[in-house]
Amino acid sequence: MASSAWRRVLGRLVDVAVRQGSEELARRSRRDRSATAPRPPAPRRSAPARSTAPAAPPRATLPPAGPPRRRGPVTEHTGPLRLEYRPHDDDRPDPGEVVWAWVPFEEDDGRGKDRPVLVVGRDGDALLGLMLSSKDHDLDADDEARQGRHWVDVGTGAWDRQGRPSEVRVDRVLRIDPADVRREGAALDRARFDEVAAEVHRRRG
Repeated sequence: MASSAWRRVLGRLVDVAVRQGSEELARRSRRDRSATAPRPPAPRRSAPARSTAPAAPPRATLPPAGPPRRRGPVTEHTGPLRLEYRPHDDDRPDPGEVVWAWVPFEEDDGRGKDRPVLVVGRDGDALLGLMLSSKDHDLDADDEARQGRHWVDVGTGAWDRQGRPSEVRVDRVLRIDPADVRREGAALDRARFDEVAAEVHRRRG
């Protein structure tokens, strides 16, 4: 009886082992088939639609900036001087008129500024002029005289938009290229011009 019972138990264990082994073999077979099966091709991406708008034209290369305009050299005139008074309303600088031009500083270091200038004569094609200033040099006349700078009052005129009284420096005569005259200011009246001319002659001897 005992041996018969053990045979039945052993038979059941064998059946269970065989069944489990068969199931494991079936699972492995399915995994192997799925691994070796060919994959479906990936869907092709459609190319982006081309724009029908016209392409922007290439940017033109800008030409290099030209060199700045060079002013003619403004120098001090030390030669013979013949003063004259001949203003004319012809849009050209003439003796007796106040014009605007670039005047270098006395340090002669290349610096300067636009100033009103009284045209008092000519030297060939060049203009001869005296610089104006709106600063009141009567307040420091002694110091200016020690520095060799002498001024004559000429009052107000259209050359100064603020209507300030001006003075003319009579010891420094400038030689200016007419092409460097920026604009005309006004004509000085004859009486004041004669006062300036007399002081210029007195200082130059």
